[in-house]
Amino acid sequence: MTGENTIIQAFRMGQSIWCDFLSRDLLRSGKLDAMISSGVRGVTTNPSIFETAIGKTSDYDDDILRMVTEGKKREEIYTALTVSDVREAADVFSPVYQESGGGDGFVSLEVSPVLADDEEGTVAEAEQLAALVSKKNVMIKIPATKAGMGAVRKCISMGINVNATLIFSRQQYRDVAEAYISGLEDRAGQGLPVSGVASVASLFVSRVDTAVDKMLAEKKNVDLQGKIAVDNARGAYMDFQALFSSDRWQALESKGARVQRPLWASTGTKNPGYSSTLYVDSLIGPHTVNTIPPATLEAFLSAGTVSHSVCNERAEMERRLNELEQTGISLDTVTAKLLADGLAAFEKAYFSLLDSIEAKGKTLQG
Repeated sequence: MTGENTIIQAFRMGQSIWCDFLSRDLLRSGKLDAMISSGVRGVTTNPSIFETAIGKTSDYDDDILRMVTEGKKREEIYTALTVSDVREAADVFSPVYQESGGGDGFVSLEVSPVLADDEEGTVAEAEQLAALVSKKNVMIKIPATKAGMGAVRKCISMGINVNATLIFSRQQYRDVAEAYISGLEDRAGQGLPVSGVASVASLFVSRVDTAVDKMLAEKKNVDLQGKIAVDNARGAYMDFQALFSSDRWQALESKGARVQRPLWASTGTKNPGYSSTLYVDSLIGPHTVNTIPPATLEAFLSAGTVSHSVCNERAEMERRLNELEQTGISLDTVTAKLLADGLAAFEKAYFSLLDSIEAKGKTLQG
């Protein structure tokens, strides 16, 4: 691996690095091409990312003005802009998709956050977005709520690639994996092929430490600070290994099914006292994806450490997680709040962007 950058080194160990950002500037300035040349193998988006890309730049103003003049509603403009960027990015990543045999090169686009508790609405929008993008290497992001689990299963059974997102707890992770496996079984039961369906399960990492560290500080427990987020993710990876080595899974694998890879999300370090690559260096291993914001990606390229780390410290992991419960901090309670907060944040970003589109339209029209 001498001479290979850290992204390529991680890939040699089974991990694909995706970029957790997309904008028109990234697409058309050559920056995304440079990322792909360095080894980046996919892109993820969410309402917060598009709020930054569309709402806080002038890059989309001409298109916004044109669509406002055509009488388009702000929601229609939002969909048109995001679908356009995702289609363009999917074309850029098409060679990666082809070279990997459909294993990588994906671009993710999220359903509206207002549908988080609406299973039927989520499935309908996932169908619509998949049809609008109309690219084999698109994944539709569906929040891992109770309604989302049913939507994931239905979408997988229909052959829609799914990025199940906003996973914080191991139970959520297991439920998402169950939805994926059940969806493939439904599909196989209909006599449809399972070999062309891809999915990832996006478990958010850094936000766990942000929440837990504050609670630990109040209890004057510094030993567990900066540990629980990685432990939680490593625990989910243990669940992944168990679920995707079962006889049930092997029956699907024999039909050509791909594992649903754990994807580590929210891997930018929030605490300046921690290594800027903590949540990348600590979670490298086979059949994983890490979607990394641009600043953290640069840090990983310049100072990251690559090793097969996702299986490290399993005994210590169990001890720390037990100790956390003994301190009176319920990780289940923490992760449930993080899910609620994450849904609220995406909904806020979504409506903020709609407001921005509306305001831009009026300003541009003079």
